[in-house]
Amino acid sequence: DNHGVDAIGRETITSSEPRSCLHTMVLTDKQRSDLHAGIYDYFLSRGPEFAECAEAIAKADPVSCTPKDGNSEKKSATSTLSSAPILEKKWTAVPRLQRRVLELERQMATNAKIHAHRTGGDGSGSGSANPGGGMPGRERRMLPRPPAVHTLQSHSAVVTTVALHPVYTMAASGSEDGTIKLWDHESGEYLRTLKGHTNVVTCVDFSPKGGYLASTSTDLSIKIWDIQEYKCVRTLRGHDHTISAVRFVPPIIGALYLEKSESVVPGAEAAAGGSSGSGGVDPSLAGSKFLVTASRDQTVKFWDVESGFCDHTISDHGDWVRCIAVRPAYAASAGGSARSESKKREETGGEGNSPASLALVATSGNDRTIYVYNAHEKREKVCELRGHDHVVESLSFLCSSLLPQKGGSKQSPAGAGASSSWDYLASGSRDRTVRLWSVAGGGSCLMTFRAHENWVRSVLVHPSGNHVLSCGDDRSIRVFDIKSNRCLRTIEDAHPHFVTSISMHQNLPVLVSESVYHTVKCWQLD
Repeated sequence: DNHGVDAIGRETITSSEPRSCLHTMVLTDKQRSDLHAGIYDYFLSRGPEFAECAEAIAKADPVSCTPKDGNSEKKSATSTLSSAPILEKKWTAVPRLQRRVLELERQMATNAKIHAHRTGGDGSGSGSANPGGGMPGRERRMLPRPPAVHTLQSHSAVVTTVALHPVYTMAASGSEDGTIKLWDHESGEYLRTLKGHTNVVTCVDFSPKGGYLASTSTDLSIKIWDIQEYKCVRTLRGHDHTISAVRFVPPIIGALYLEKSESVVPGAEAAAGGSSGSGGVDPSLAGSKFLVTASRDQTVKFWDVESGFCDHTISDHGDWVRCIAVRPAYAASAGGSARSESKKREETGGEGNSPASLALVATSGNDRTIYVYNAHEKREKVCELRGHDHVVESLSFLCSSLLPQKGGSKQSPAGAGASSSWDYLASGSRDRTVRLWSVAGGGSCLMTFRAHENWVRSVLVHPSGNHVLSCGDDRSIRVFDIKSNRCLRTIEDAHPHFVTSISMHQNLPVLVSESVYHTVKCWQLD
């Protein structure tokens, strides 16, 4: 190699090897022959002006460019009679393929954002999108954004309640038309209609493992539906007035039925005021052994789903009980098996559990007072929360799985103090406010959000513990930031009419809302 200096003083290196050696051809003999034939064919198609060029390449490679008698294979693909020579076709195909590649790359980036929860999400609602191939360096806040990805329409009357399946991409909605409809919220497809209630369906709730769906109605009945067979397997009766809400009670830590997988033999029919149905409910498939319901008869009742009998009745409220929220138990330490946890609990009579580890049930309604109870044992009252000036329409603990949480899981709290999101309880009221409470240490109001312009109809605490979401009769869905104590996002005119309920999945990036406008909308989370 020769070294030198150019006109502006830069060092240059000139190779002493022939220039042809720097551009080694990597074509095979067949590819080179096809290329020469294509160039020759192209020159011929351009007319007399390129005749000399065609003759030159034919002279350089007569084998590829000159057809021989009795052997037309080499020229069949590049016949000069063709109106579009093969070289032109290949040349125009390159930019077309480049455009297609760019389109696919954009589509792949979009799909990576939408489905990051399936590949790289941690299920806590605040995972990074980068592991899933999404946007590097940014965390997914998992907050709803317009427009709605699906609008589900099939009910013939006001939609009153909506719930999301904990495992499948299934949503259930109840309506004043007395039916429950099942949807695939990912595709927006209608799945099935469950018929059995004779009046307005007021509330629906999936069991912790998703095997069953519970529903309540103004016909004074509670029905439990088998999701696999789409049939009612249990009907519970005992309330004297409209049943407003239903929730499956989170199981205790170390519940032995959670380890079972065999089917249960349908239980005996209960007497009057008990249960009726064509089959039984398997707690191991449900992930819960009890239901809790609230009613206009001013009572809260706990039901055994196996026997169908009322297990306990609470009568602390002085008016219509409208809403219920439940919180699962969590183990303070990750060590120890489920069986040892259950044995320890039996030995201490249930008194050894710290308040922070209890499964809780919160209720409220027209008397404006929120009562929080231990979901098991004697179901004693944990605390009372007061502060709203009007009817409390909705309650919500941290959005999470109802199965017991281990101390080392990502959804478990950092500690038992009042600052733990595990102790958050949100409430929405007709006084147009959303309040965030802590149930630790006897209960206290942490903050009040005043952004809605009409009744607040539904609230939930984001799975990350960083936000509170709400909807109301001002037709909006709002996101409040807990850290800054302000309204972070507002979806105006989310529905053409009052927005009465919202539900969010603890893992999948979806939020559903329903309206008195007979519709259910699915919102994608960013």
